[in-house]
Amino acid sequence: MAAPSHRRSLRKRRTLAVSAAVVAAGVGAGVFVMNANADAVDLYHQTLAAKDGWAASGTGTTGGAKADSAHTFTVSTRAQLVKALGSASDTAPRIVRIKGTIDADTDDSGKKLTCADYAAGTGYSLSAYLKAYDPATYGRSKLPSGTQEKARAAAQAKQAKNIVFKVPANTTVVGVPGSNAGISGGMFQIQNVDNVIVRNLTFAATEDCFPQWDPTDGDDGNWNSNYDSVTLRGATHVWADHNTFTDAPHLDSANPEYYGREYQIHDGALDITKSSDLVTVSRNQFTNHDKTMLIGSSDSEPAGKLRVSLHHNIWKGIVQRAPLARVGQVHIYNNYYDVTTLNGYATQYSINSRAKAQVVAEDNYWKVPSGGKTAKLLSGDGTGSVAGGGNLVNGTVTDLVAAYNAASSKKIRTTVNWTPTLTAGLQTSAKNLPAELANTTGAGVLTAS
Repeated sequence: MAAPSHRRSLRKRRTLAVSAAVVAAGVGAGVFVMNANADAVDLYHQTLAAKDGWAASGTGTTGGAKADSAHTFTVSTRAQLVKALGSASDTAPRIVRIKGTIDADTDDSGKKLTCADYAAGTGYSLSAYLKAYDPATYGRSKLPSGTQEKARAAAQAKQAKNIVFKVPANTTVVGVPGSNAGISGGMFQIQNVDNVIVRNLTFAATEDCFPQWDPTDGDDGNWNSNYDSVTLRGATHVWADHNTFTDAPHLDSANPEYYGREYQIHDGALDITKSSDLVTVSRNQFTNHDKTMLIGSSDSEPAGKLRVSLHHNIWKGIVQRAPLARVGQVHIYNNYYDVTTLNGYATQYSINSRAKAQVVAEDNYWKVPSGGKTAKLLSGDGTGSVAGGGNLVNGTVTDLVAAYNAASSKKIRTTVNWTPTLTAGLQTSAKNLPAELANTTGAGVLTAS
């Protein structure tokens, strides 16, 4: 059975796989995909197809397709990217083509910046911070406060000013095919804007130089970092497609421990929070990461938003939150989950439905290694729902909710208050997903005509 087209356009098309490319950090190979029609597809002006997930709802998602020549940019440095994105309040349609890998940890002249550069002038030092808030003397009942915490926050603010890229409404940001396009060490912030497309980019090494110690987080405290590779906050109509997300080259296994806890420098990969709505996440690869995707940042987020579709993605070497869903109506279909431990990233669970989330998970494929437990593929707080069927575990149809509920006191519910209708490309059999998605997902697959 031929794989369906994954090039999203309103025009009909066929796809032709023509060459292979290696994707970083153990994800596997991808292929370039060309249009086999006489009519060429312009990758940079491409829009989300009708009925392709929640982002197709209403006005749909067109990004910067209507950009004029004055708002069409090709960039290859951090300074050029900042200029091309312009003001977050400017709603003029724009297309930003990223050529090559942009290092966010550089200044306007292109000079490499380090954590020491961000800390300079703030008074922060890790050794002083560790001494000031050692639980043996500072205690465990309150968050750090005082001189070193203020210095840490100031250093973190300096880093944020440099590495956070604010994406305005009506924008398409797309990697130039064949250029290893991506962002190293940076974060795309899509906040309180509508109609954004992000495609064909590798997001790697998004790292917080200045994690905060929280002794009240859990039984033993935790180090918490800022900066998701892509963060949606109050955003609507967003399409994230054919991207690769990875911690590489600095994996969590290289993190030291302080106060007996991992000094975590990574936050989310792609988080969808603060009542974001109408989002489609398709044909991406998520790999080598812990807390990968939040849908809803709080159990108290208001109902009626956080409508998200996740389809034809690969999740490999992911510890948790693939996704963690709260409140909203979330459709998870035709994804491939390989929960084999990779580079020290050992899966705790794949999908967490909590805070009355209404999840439909259907026709996904899980590869579970020998000794792995199907009961641990889901998680929840006793209020969330997971409906749907056709999910395969090692090729066998499996009732994931029944397996989870048999082993947990916090039962996942099996009925939801909605029926997915925006399901373009839905395959009713998951059996071919491992092979098909290896060749059709992630950055480096798409070509421009």
